[in-house]
Amino acid sequence: MSFVDTSMLLFFSAAMAFAASSDLVSMTIPNRLSLALIAGFVVFALAAGLSWSVIGWHLAAGGVMLAATFAMFAAGWVGGGDAKLAAATAVWCGFPTLMEYSLVASMLGGFLTLALLFARGYSLPRFALNWDWAVRLHDKKTGIPYGIALAAAGLIILPETIIWQNTFAA
Repeated sequence: MSFVDTSMLLFFSAAMAFAASSDLVSMTIPNRLSLALIAGFVVFALAAGLSWSVIGWHLAAGGVMLAATFAMFAAGWVGGGDAKLAAATAVWCGFPTLMEYSLVASMLGGFLTLALLFARGYSLPRFALNWDWAVRLHDKKTGIPYGIALAAAGLIILPETIIWQNTFAA
C-alpha cells in the first residue's frame, strides 16, 4: 500500500467518522467538512490518475445529489448538513456507484430511524441523563442524525468506486 493509498483511506474514513460523530452528538455536520471532502476527492483523483473529464463527471454526480437532497431539505425530510454530506460523498461515488450509495444510505437510514424510534419509546437510562447529547437524541421532537447512515454508506461503497479501483489497482 502506497502513501497515497493510505492517505486516501485515512482521509475518507476520518471524514466519515467525524461526520457521523458530529451528527450524533450535536445534530450538525460542518460545511467545511463537506467542502474538505470535495477538495480531497479532487486531490486524490489527480493522484490516482483520473482524467479531468472523469473528475468533472464525479462533480456532476455531486451536483445531482445536491439538487435531490436540497429538495428533501426544502420538504423538511433531511437536515442541511445531511444534504451537503450526501452530495460531497456522491462526488466520491460518481455516477457508476451513485445508486448503490443512495440505496445503502436509505436502508441504513431506515434502520437507524426505526431503532431510534423504538429506543425513544423507553426511558433513558439514569447514567445517560447527564449526557446532553443523549438527552437531545432521545427527545421525540429531535430529528434523526442521518449523517450516521450517510457516512456508513460512504464507507461501505468506497471500495466499489473508480477512485478506489484506480488507486488500489496500481
